Amino acid sequence: MDARFLGIAELTETPSTAVVVDVMRACTVAAWAFARGAERIVLAESLDEALALTSRHPDWIALKDGPPAPGFDAVNSPGRLRTLDLAGRTVVQKTTAGTVGALAVKDAELVLCAGFVVAEATARLLRSRAPGGVTYVVTGEDGRAEEDLACAQYIAARTGGPAPDPAPFLRRAAGSRAAAELTAGLRAGTHPDDVALCLELDRFPFAMVATREDSLMVVRPHAVPSEPAAS
Repeated sequence: MDARFLGIAELTETPSTAVVVDVMRACTVAAWAFARGAERIVLAESLDEALALTSRHPDWIALKDGPPAPGFDAVNSPGRLRTLDLAGRTVVQKTTAGTVGALAVKDAELVLCAGFVVAEATARLLRSRAPGGVTYVVTGEDGRAEEDLACAQYIAARTGGPAPDPAPFLRRAAGSRAAAELTAGLRAGTHPDDVALCLELDRFPFAMVATREDSLMVVRPHAVPSEPAAS
């Protein structure tokens, strides 16, 4: 299966199938939101749009990068989000990389959001859809974020052949600049467990599919059946 790895700015045309990868932390946070019961995640273009959406829908939860801020109920941290009860709720998410990457490919036929925590389910869904090629959107650091590239390459390898050893890919992510900054507390709105939670391989059994719903780009969990074992 043909794979391309592009930064957001390198997306000069709409791909047929896109996998948006933001390991630290937007896609990991999205997976945790679904694990905590969220029904859907609405991707906002801006902080102002996120606040406008929650103003119109007071029962929705707004989430952003950085420190807590008025009008926002949560921050982009899996360590902080994992204790929230989000059963049946709609989460509005706005981040600096992950949501931007997903919105950049909103016209693709299939858009998946991914991190290590949903790697296998993402690969299984790609195999079942059997696309001719996949564009992996490496959202961090203008397409050079090592944790995102490692995860994208791991999913691509897992999609196209025998499952590779995940250890080298996880080591690359653990040694990334984002991991170092999170560990050192250089990014606001973090939790000491964030890096470890972002590197939990296959923590969740679902993939995350983003589609247009009316005028919004919405992410929902997608259950992916296990494949029969080879005889």
